[in-house]
Amino acid sequence: MPVPLRANFSENGLRLTSRARRGNSSSLVVRSVELDQDTLVAISVGVTGLAVGIGVPIFYESQVKSSETRENDQPCFPCKGTGSQVCRFCVGAGNITVELGGGEREVSKCINCEGSGALTCTTCQGNGIQPRYLDRREYKDDD
Repeated sequence: MPVPLRANFSENGLRLTSRARRGNSSSLVVRSVELDQDTLVAISVGVTGLAVGIGVPIFYESQVKSSETRENDQPCFPCKGTGSQVCRFCVGAGNITVELGGGEREVSKCINCEGSGALTCTTCQGNGIQPRYLDRREYKDDD
């Protein structure tokens, strides 16, 4: 005759209801598992975190692969597709005028653009095409 056994682990949030077979108390068969709400939330958060932790890198990798197959012809936003930007120091003049006082002025070549009045666009590196979002992470050393 089977003897019903019950184990209650309420401090862990787990409650097992089990029953022994034919009087042998060493072999337990779990009939039901009852979990409290906090345990269910913890398990669901863990499963969701695992799914997101695996899914996001896979998604980004698939986006990189699909972007490599498409042609990128979007013009660069900061330089409007020209590949160069007007120097902010000399405002495109190529030289800087300094008022010395007493009506004297000194005109010198702009040290930022070296007198050209324009700089290579740092967003597109001078090619006029807007880089894709995932391509912007690439570091290019100018030295």
